[in-house]
Amino acid sequence: MALSRRDLVKSPLVLAGASVIGLGVVADVMAQPGHETGGLAGGGEVIALWPHAPAGSLHPGMSEVIEQTSQDPSYSSRRLKGISQPHLVAFPAAQPNGSAMLIIPGGGFEWNYFEHEGYYVANALNRAGITCFVLFYRLARDGWADPAAVGPADAQRAMRVIRGNAGRFHVDPARVGVLGFSAGGFLTTTLATRHATSFYAPVDATDQLSAKPLVAAPIYPVQTVDPAYAYEGVAPSLFGGKVTATDIRTWSPDLNVTASASPTFLVHAEDDGLVPVANTVRLRDAMVAAKVTVETHLFAHGGHGFGARDLAGAPGGVWVPLFLHFARQEKLFA
Repeated sequence: MALSRRDLVKSPLVLAGASVIGLGVVADVMAQPGHETGGLAGGGEVIALWPHAPAGSLHPGMSEVIEQTSQDPSYSSRRLKGISQPHLVAFPAAQPNGSAMLIIPGGGFEWNYFEHEGYYVANALNRAGITCFVLFYRLARDGWADPAAVGPADAQRAMRVIRGNAGRFHVDPARVGVLGFSAGGFLTTTLATRHATSFYAPVDATDQLSAKPLVAAPIYPVQTVDPAYAYEGVAPSLFGGKVTATDIRTWSPDLNVTASASPTFLVHAEDDGLVPVANTVRLRDAMVAAKVTVETHLFAHGGHGFGARDLAGAPGGVWVPLFLHFARQEKLFA
Protein backbone atom coordinates (compact mmCIF):
# COMPACT_ATOMS: atom_id res chain seq x y z
CA MET A 1 0.00 0.00 0.00
CA ALA A 2 1.53 3.31 -1.06
CA LEU A 3 1.35 6.10 1.51
CA SER A 4 1.63 9.83 1.11
CA ARG A 5 4.57 11.91 2.30
CA ARG A 6 2.31 13.16 5.12
CA ASP A 7 2.57 9.70 6.68
CA LEU A 8 6.28 10.28 7.13
CA VAL A 9 6.54 13.98 7.90
CA LYS A 10 4.13 15.72 10.25
CA SER A 11 4.80 19.35 9.41
CA PRO A 12 6.22 21.33 6.46
CA LEU A 13 9.94 21.77 6.14
CA VAL A 14 11.22 24.95 7.78
CA LEU A 15 14.59 26.63 7.96
CA ALA A 16 16.39 26.51 11.30
CA GLY A 17 19.70 25.71 12.93
CA ALA A 18 21.89 26.91 10.05
CA SER A 19 24.44 28.25 12.50
CA VAL A 20 24.75 24.83 14.11
CA ILE A 21 25.59 22.62 11.14
CA GLY A 22 25.45 24.85 8.09
CA LEU A 23 22.44 22.94 6.78
CA GLY A 24 19.31 24.16 8.46
CA VAL A 25 16.40 22.14 7.08
CA VAL A 26 14.51 20.56 9.96
CA ALA A 27 11.03 19.17 10.49
CA ASP A 28 9.05 17.23 13.04
CA VAL A 29 8.47 13.57 12.32
CA MET A 30 5.61 11.45 13.55
CA ALA A 31 6.73 7.84 13.84
CA GLN A 32 3.90 5.37 13.59
CA PRO A 33 4.07 3.10 16.66
CA GLY A 34 3.75 -0.64 16.80
CA HIS A 35 3.02 -2.53 19.96
CA GLU A 36 6.50 -4.08 20.05
CA THR A 37 8.04 -0.64 20.40
CA GLY A 38 5.93 0.41 23.33
CA GLY A 39 5.05 3.47 21.22
CA LEU A 40 7.67 5.72 19.65
CA ALA A 41 8.00 9.02 21.43
CA GLY A 42 6.75 11.57 18.94
CA GLY A 43 9.60 11.39 16.45
CA GLY A 44 12.28 14.06 16.24
CA GLU A 45 14.00 16.55 13.99
CA VAL A 46 14.76 15.82 10.38
CA ILE A 47 18.28 17.14 9.72
CA ALA A 48 19.43 17.53 6.13
CA LEU A 49 22.88 16.12 5.42
CA TRP A 50 23.96 18.55 2.75
CA PRO A 51 23.63 22.34 2.42
CA HIS A 52 22.48 21.86 -1.18
CA ALA A 53 20.75 19.01 -3.00
CA PRO A 54 23.36 16.40 -3.99
CA ALA A 55 24.41 16.38 -7.63
CA GLY A 56 24.64 13.31 -9.82
CA SER A 57 21.09 12.02 -10.10
CA LEU A 58 20.17 10.52 -13.45
CA HIS A 59 16.52 11.19 -12.55
CA PRO A 60 16.29 14.76 -11.26
CA GLY A 61 12.52 14.51 -11.07
CA MET A 62 12.47 11.37 -8.92
CA SER A 63 9.67 11.28 -6.37
CA GLU A 64 9.63 9.62 -2.98
CA VAL A 65 7.47 6.52 -2.62
CA ILE A 66 6.43 5.21 0.80
CA GLU A 67 4.91 1.75 1.16
CA GLN A 68 3.50 -0.25 4.03
CA THR A 69 4.96 -3.76 3.91
CA SER A 70 3.44 -5.29 7.05
CA GLN A 71 0.24 -7.32 6.96
CA ASP A 72 0.11 -7.31 10.75
CA PRO A 73 -2.15 -4.42 11.86
CA SER A 74 -0.28 -4.20 15.16
CA TYR A 75 3.14 -3.80 13.54
CA SER A 76 3.90 -1.06 11.01
CA SER A 77 6.84 -1.61 8.66
CA ARG A 78 7.09 1.19 6.14
CA ARG A 79 9.76 1.59 3.51
CA LEU A 80 10.84 4.51 1.32
CA LYS A 81 12.61 4.95 -2.01
CA GLY A 82 13.37 7.88 -4.30
CA ILE A 83 15.47 9.69 -1.68
CA SER A 84 16.91 12.76 -3.38
CA GLN A 85 17.55 14.78 -0.20
CA PRO A 86 19.34 12.49 2.28
CA HIS A 87 18.72 13.31 5.93
CA LEU A 88 18.77 12.11 9.51
CA VAL A 89 15.83 11.67 11.86
CA ALA A 90 16.90 12.31 15.45
CA PHE A 91 15.58 10.30 18.40
CA PRO A 92 16.96 11.86 21.60
CA ALA A 93 17.06 9.60 24.65
CA ALA A 94 14.80 10.68 27.50
CA GLN A 95 17.69 10.11 29.91
CA PRO A 96 20.79 10.56 27.74
CA ASN A 97 24.07 9.03 28.83
CA GLY A 98 26.13 11.06 26.35
CA SER A 99 26.38 8.37 23.67
CA ALA A 100 24.88 8.29 20.17
CA MET A 101 24.33 5.75 17.42
CA LEU A 102 23.85 6.31 13.72
CA ILE A 103 21.30 3.70 12.55
CA ILE A 104 21.32 2.69 8.89
CA PRO A 105 18.32 0.64 7.68
CA GLY A 106 18.58 -1.92 4.90
CA GLY A 107 16.48 -2.54 1.83
CA GLY A 108 18.61 -4.11 -0.91
CA PHE A 109 19.97 -0.73 -2.08
CA GLU A 110 16.46 -0.07 -3.45
CA TRP A 111 14.42 0.74 -0.32
CA ASN A 112 14.96 2.19 3.14
CA TYR A 113 13.04 0.15 5.77
CA PHE A 114 13.02 3.13 8.09
CA GLU A 115 10.68 1.73 10.74
CA HIS A 116 11.57 -1.97 11.08
CA GLU A 117 15.32 -1.39 10.91
CA GLY A 118 15.32 2.24 11.98
CA TYR A 119 12.75 3.83 14.26
CA TYR A 120 12.08 0.70 16.31
CA VAL A 121 15.78 0.09 16.82
CA ALA A 122 16.21 3.71 17.90
CA ASN A 123 13.46 3.24 20.45
CA ALA A 124 15.17 0.15 21.89
CA LEU A 125 18.50 1.94 22.21
CA ASN A 126 16.86 5.09 23.61
CA ARG A 127 15.79 3.01 26.59
CA ALA A 128 19.48 2.45 27.36
CA GLY A 129 20.15 6.21 27.24
CA ILE A 130 21.59 6.23 23.71
CA THR A 131 20.49 9.11 21.46
CA CYS A 132 19.88 7.80 17.95
CA PHE A 133 19.88 9.18 14.42
CA VAL A 134 18.22 7.16 11.64
CA LEU A 135 19.76 7.71 8.22
CA PHE A 136 17.75 8.18 5.03
CA TYR A 137 20.55 7.73 2.50
CA ARG A 138 20.66 7.86 -1.28
CA LEU A 139 19.91 4.45 -2.74
CA ALA A 140 22.12 2.95 -5.43
CA ARG A 141 19.10 1.63 -7.33
CA ASP A 142 17.61 5.11 -7.68
CA GLY A 143 19.92 5.92 -10.60
CA TRP A 144 22.72 7.99 -9.14
CA ALA A 145 25.74 8.59 -11.37
CA ASP A 146 28.16 6.87 -8.96
CA PRO A 147 25.89 4.33 -7.24
CA ALA A 148 28.57 2.57 -5.20
CA ALA A 149 29.77 5.80 -3.58
CA VAL A 150 26.56 7.69 -2.78
CA GLY A 151 25.61 5.60 0.26
CA PRO A 152 29.11 5.67 1.80
CA ALA A 153 29.27 9.42 1.18
CA ASP A 154 25.97 9.96 3.00
CA ALA A 155 27.06 7.71 5.87
CA GLN A 156 30.35 9.59 6.28
CA ARG A 157 28.57 12.92 6.19
CA ALA A 158 26.00 11.66 8.72
CA MET A 159 28.71 10.82 11.26
CA ARG A 160 30.14 14.32 10.87
CA VAL A 161 26.74 16.01 11.10
CA ILE A 162 25.97 14.10 14.33
CA ARG A 163 29.27 15.28 15.80
CA GLY A 164 28.53 18.81 14.62
CA ASN A 165 25.25 18.69 16.52
CA ALA A 166 26.62 16.89 19.57
CA GLY A 167 26.24 19.80 21.98
CA ARG A 168 22.58 20.45 21.45
CA PHE A 169 21.74 16.73 21.64
CA HIS A 170 23.81 16.27 24.84
CA VAL A 171 26.15 13.85 23.08
CA ASP A 172 29.88 13.40 23.57
CA PRO A 173 31.26 13.65 20.00
CA ALA A 174 33.87 11.02 20.87
CA ARG A 175 31.14 8.49 21.72
CA VAL A 176 29.28 8.05 18.43
CA GLY A 177 28.85 4.61 16.87
CA VAL A 178 27.06 3.11 13.88
CA LEU A 179 24.66 0.19 13.53
CA GLY A 180 23.24 -1.00 10.21
CA PHE A 181 21.21 -3.79 8.67
CA SER A 182 21.69 -5.75 5.44
CA ALA A 183 22.46 -3.16 2.72
CA GLY A 184 22.79 -0.67 5.57
CA GLY A 185 25.37 -3.10 6.92
CA PHE A 186 27.44 -2.43 3.81
CA LEU A 187 27.54 1.25 4.75
CA THR A 188 28.26 0.33 8.37
CA THR A 189 31.18 -1.94 7.49
CA THR A 190 32.48 0.63 5.02
CA LEU A 191 32.48 3.26 7.78
CA ALA A 192 34.21 0.84 10.15
CA THR A 193 36.99 0.09 7.68
CA ARG A 194 37.22 3.08 5.30
CA HIS A 195 36.20 6.00 7.49
CA ALA A 196 39.21 8.04 6.31
CA THR A 197 38.53 7.46 2.59
CA SER A 198 37.28 10.56 0.73
CA PHE A 199 33.94 9.54 -0.74
CA TYR A 200 33.05 13.18 -1.49
CA ALA A 201 34.65 16.58 -1.71
CA PRO A 202 34.31 18.64 1.50
CA VAL A 203 31.44 21.13 1.40
CA ASP A 204 31.79 23.04 4.69
CA ALA A 205 33.44 23.06 8.12
CA THR A 206 31.46 20.01 9.23
CA ASP A 207 33.67 17.92 6.94
CA GLN A 208 36.68 18.65 9.13
CA LEU A 209 35.17 16.35 11.77
CA SER A 210 36.00 12.65 12.00
CA ALA A 211 33.75 10.07 10.35
CA LYS A 212 35.21 7.18 12.39
CA PRO A 213 32.65 5.38 14.57
CA LEU A 214 33.68 4.47 18.11
CA VAL A 215 31.95 1.11 17.57
CA ALA A 216 30.28 -0.51 14.57
CA ALA A 217 27.50 -3.09 14.57
CA PRO A 218 26.71 -4.65 11.18
CA ILE A 219 23.61 -6.84 11.54
CA TYR A 220 23.24 -9.53 8.82
CA PRO A 221 25.36 -7.25 6.62
CA VAL A 222 25.89 -7.17 2.89
CA GLN A 223 29.65 -6.94 3.19
CA THR A 224 31.66 -8.51 0.39
CA VAL A 225 31.13 -7.81 -3.32
CA ASP A 226 33.04 -10.96 -4.31
CA PRO A 227 30.52 -13.06 -6.31
CA ALA A 228 31.77 -16.21 -4.57
CA TYR A 229 30.25 -15.00 -1.28
CA ALA A 230 28.15 -11.93 -2.05
CA TYR A 231 24.46 -11.16 -1.88
CA GLU A 232 23.37 -11.60 -5.50
CA GLY A 233 21.90 -8.12 -5.75
CA VAL A 234 25.04 -6.25 -4.77
CA ALA A 235 26.77 -6.19 -8.18
CA PRO A 236 23.82 -4.94 -10.25
CA SER A 237 22.98 -2.43 -7.51
CA LEU A 238 26.41 -0.91 -7.02
CA PHE A 239 28.06 -1.47 -10.41
CA GLY A 240 25.22 -2.01 -12.88
CA GLY A 241 26.45 -5.48 -13.75
CA LYS A 242 29.39 -7.77 -13.09
CA VAL A 243 32.15 -6.74 -10.74
CA THR A 244 35.80 -6.48 -11.70
CA ALA A 245 38.77 -7.58 -9.62
CA THR A 246 39.35 -3.90 -8.85
CA ASP A 247 35.76 -3.50 -7.66
CA ILE A 248 36.15 -6.48 -5.35
CA ARG A 249 39.37 -5.15 -3.85
CA THR A 250 38.08 -1.60 -3.48
CA TRP A 251 34.54 -2.19 -2.24
CA SER A 252 34.73 -5.30 -0.06
CA PRO A 253 35.18 -4.12 3.54
CA ASP A 254 36.79 -7.40 4.61
CA LEU A 255 39.62 -6.65 2.17
CA ASN A 256 40.07 -3.17 3.65
CA VAL A 257 40.47 -3.99 7.33
CA THR A 258 43.48 -2.35 8.99
CA ALA A 259 44.43 -1.80 12.60
CA SER A 260 42.52 1.50 12.46
CA ALA A 261 39.16 -0.21 11.90
CA SER A 262 36.47 0.37 14.52
CA PRO A 263 35.71 -2.29 17.15
CA THR A 264 32.93 -4.33 15.58
CA PHE A 265 29.92 -6.32 16.82
CA LEU A 266 28.54 -8.83 14.30
CA VAL A 267 25.20 -10.66 14.14
CA HIS A 268 23.94 -13.10 11.50
CA ALA A 269 21.68 -16.15 11.22
CA GLU A 270 23.09 -19.33 9.72
CA ASP A 271 19.85 -19.87 7.80
CA ASP A 272 19.87 -16.44 6.15
CA GLY A 273 18.65 -17.23 2.64
CA LEU A 274 19.32 -13.77 1.20
CA VAL A 275 22.70 -12.57 2.45
CA PRO A 276 25.13 -15.47 2.95
CA VAL A 277 26.54 -15.76 6.47
CA ALA A 278 29.97 -15.82 4.83
CA ASN A 279 29.70 -12.02 4.69
CA THR A 280 29.92 -11.86 8.47
CA VAL A 281 32.42 -14.71 8.85
CA ARG A 282 34.87 -13.20 6.35
CA LEU A 283 34.72 -9.80 8.04
CA ARG A 284 35.21 -11.40 11.44
CA ASP A 285 38.28 -13.30 10.19
CA ALA A 286 39.76 -10.12 8.71
CA MET A 287 39.19 -8.23 11.98
CA VAL A 288 40.89 -10.98 13.97
CA ALA A 289 43.85 -11.01 11.57
CA ALA A 290 44.24 -7.22 11.97
CA LYS A 291 43.90 -7.52 15.77
CA VAL A 292 40.78 -5.35 15.80
CA THR A 293 38.30 -6.00 18.62
CA VAL A 294 35.41 -8.05 17.24
CA GLU A 295 32.51 -9.93 18.80
CA THR A 296 30.45 -12.31 16.64
CA HIS A 297 27.06 -13.91 17.25
CA LEU A 298 25.84 -16.53 14.77
CA PHE A 299 22.33 -17.86 15.42
CA ALA A 300 21.07 -21.16 14.05
CA HIS A 301 17.68 -19.72 13.10
CA GLY A 302 16.39 -16.30 12.22
CA GLY A 303 16.58 -15.92 8.46
CA HIS A 304 17.06 -12.43 7.10
CA GLY A 305 15.55 -9.15 8.22
CA PHE A 306 14.69 -9.87 11.84
CA GLY A 307 15.65 -6.36 12.95
CA ALA A 308 15.12 -5.80 16.66
CA ARG A 309 11.71 -7.47 16.78
CA ASP A 310 11.33 -10.41 19.16
CA LEU A 311 9.90 -13.16 16.97
CA ALA A 312 9.48 -16.79 17.93
CA GLY A 313 12.54 -18.70 16.82
CA ALA A 314 14.41 -15.56 15.70
CA PRO A 315 17.26 -13.68 17.39
CA GLY A 316 15.68 -10.23 17.09
CA GLY A 317 15.07 -9.83 20.80
CA VAL A 318 18.39 -11.40 21.78
CA TRP A 319 21.12 -9.39 20.09
CA VAL A 320 20.20 -5.93 21.46
CA PRO A 321 21.27 -6.66 25.07
CA LEU A 322 24.36 -8.42 23.75
CA PHE A 323 25.22 -5.31 21.75
CA LEU A 324 24.67 -3.07 24.77
CA HIS A 325 27.09 -5.20 26.77
CA PHE A 326 29.68 -4.90 23.98
CA ALA A 327 29.11 -1.14 23.65
CA ARG A 328 29.62 -0.66 27.39
CA GLN A 329 32.87 -2.61 27.25
CA GLU A 330 34.06 -0.37 24.40
CA LYS A 331 33.22 2.77 26.44
CA LEU A 332 30.32 3.96 24.30
CA PHE A 333 28.66 4.56 27.65
CA ALA A 334 29.45 3.78 31.29
